[in-house]
Amino acid sequence: MTSSDNGGPGNSARSAPGWRHRHSDVSGGWLRPTVFGAMDGLVTNASLIVGVGGGGLSPHAIVLTGLAGLAAGSFSMAAGEYISVTSQNQLIQAEATVERGKLERFPDAEEEELTEMLTGYGLDLDLASQVAAEMSTRPEAALRMHTLEEFGVNPEELPSPWVAAALSMVSFALGAIIPLLPYLAGATSLVASVVLTAIALFAGGAVVGRLTSRPLLRCGFRQLALGTLAAAVTYGIGQAISALSP
Repeated sequence: MTSSDNGGPGNSARSAPGWRHRHSDVSGGWLRPTVFGAMDGLVTNASLIVGVGGGGLSPHAIVLTGLAGLAAGSFSMAAGEYISVTSQNQLIQAEATVERGKLERFPDAEEEELTEMLTGYGLDLDLASQVAAEMSTRPEAALRMHTLEEFGVNPEELPSPWVAAALSMVSFALGAIIPLLPYLAGATSLVASVVLTAIALFAGGAVVGRLTSRPLLRCGFRQLALGTLAAAVTYGIGQAISALSP
């Protein structure tokens, strides 16, 4: 009789259709900087273009302004993401070093803390004590348990600041180029740029909705409303400054 016949590890329950499921990365992963960068680039440059367009600048000046905004924003996003991720990683590594020192200097106290953590997850005290004792013989496993429980991260699985910076730069640039495309194609008014930006805002929001299993229309219109608000403010500023100019 095989293990699958007597309910062992090969049990057919684990091979049932739909049992295996690949979960989404709910920690954020690279989705956050990529989506944030693209939406930020789109909203920022669209607002900038609409603002200077509302102020009466020529198409040539609008293209120059938009390209400058794209370059400045892309490098700013990359630098900010690099510093943010690097600083976070350094803080995590520093805290992990402190925790590693405590495991070396106070093994009994740390084992008691592990026992408390495990009983908090529902294990009875005797079993929790056995697991904690076994885990304490493996310092790296004990460290992972402590760091995951105490500050929610695994110091062995930290994001790359270079990858985060590159993703932010590229995604911002891709978003920022969209409102410029009509002008680069020869358009001379804001209408084409505004229409293309509105479509991109809605599509971007819908993509986020799809990735997060939220209503696509609601997410699309939410992003469109936020982008429209930002562009309306800058357009109003451009109109006001143009009216005050001699």
